[in-house]
Amino acid sequence: MAPDPTAPTSADPTAADDDPLLLCCLLWAQPGRRPAMSAYEDRVLELLGDHGGVVLQRVVAQDFEDDDASAGPGQRGASTRPDEVQVYRFPGSGALERYLADPRRAALADERDAVVARTELFRVATA
Repeated sequence: MAPDPTAPTSADPTAADDDPLLLCCLLWAQPGRRPAMSAYEDRVLELLGDHGGVVLQRVVAQDFEDDDASAGPGQRGASTRPDEVQVYRFPGSGALERYLADPRRAALADERDAVVARTELFRVATA
């Protein structure tokens, strides 16, 4: 896949372009793909640093029963709890956009689709 010429760029990818972002990412694996999803996340999270991002916390669910069986037909990844939770910080929204548009990340899209059933990404704040 060719790089997107409209993707945001910066001479200094770690430069703060607005307020810092603290984000939480919830991930649900495709049925039977939890180890493969973790391996994918290992690879893609290595790219955060190139855009000023830092993983603050990464945890995985300890209940390894496949509760997708309780979901209805065609509801893959419908577990009520995520398989992995990540919290990370970016110096600003531009840095996050550059990470999301990174061609190395885009090159892993097929792998991601094969192992990740659902993702929720949202801004959080410390309590």
